[in-house]
Amino acid sequence: MDMKKRVSLELRHRSPTEVQELVLDNCRSSEGKIEGITEEFSNLELLSLINVGLTSVSDIPKLDKLKKLELSDNRISGGLEVLAERLVNLTHLNLSGNKFKDISTLEPLKKLPQLKSLDLFNCEVTNLADYRESIFKLLPQLTYLDGYDIDDCEASDSDGEGDGVDEDEEEGESEDFEEEEEEDEEDVVAEDDDDDDDSGDDEDGEVNGDVDSEDDDEDEEDEEDDDEDSSPAKGEKRKRDPEDEDDEDDD
Repeated sequence: MDMKKRVSLELRHRSPTEVQELVLDNCRSSEGKIEGITEEFSNLELLSLINVGLTSVSDIPKLDKLKKLELSDNRISGGLEVLAERLVNLTHLNLSGNKFKDISTLEPLKKLPQLKSLDLFNCEVTNLADYRESIFKLLPQLTYLDGYDIDDCEASDSDGEGDGVDEDEEEGESEDFEEEEEEDEEDVVAEDDDDDDDSGDDEDGEVNGDVDSEDDDEDEEDEEDDDEDSSPAKGEKRKRDPEDEDDEDDD
């Protein structure tokens, strides 16, 4: 799809003044130039032209509110003066994957006072000796080059700004959490003690029950012994005395 048609589709029945972000990645530019973008896009803050076959940015219009320009994976090798003239408030510029070979071709960017971040990944200029030092010296307004500052600290999503979380608040939250955990552990221990007491009662009951049953068995055995002791007496009554038998014979 050519760039002009893509611009029309991205408008989606809006007027150019309503558009703040315009992404035209992977469309086709005619003769390697920007097409379909005019000064009517007066409120545009982000313009992305990744891999569209650009060889020049000479046709970019004046966009006073544009802050971020994505031009990676094109065939641009110079002519950056126009950016300094027409994009005075540009803060982020991505030129990765283009044809920049010399530091001097980047010199026009000195006229972009708001420029904070510049990306030149996969450009031949990055192979030069003292590349990073030279760029930071040439463009003192830069904070990040290829995602890192002059001290090799990586850029955050918010350009180095903190996330607003107070460390003291985090510590306080962690302490509260630990106290809650300790209370929960104490409750669990107390429940376990109650369970142990109940089980002890059951065990005592079972033991006592066993003891009582044993006592009952012993009582029964004693009664049986008494019966056995008394039974011989009864047997004696049934036996006949030998003398009595002799008397009967005499008779």
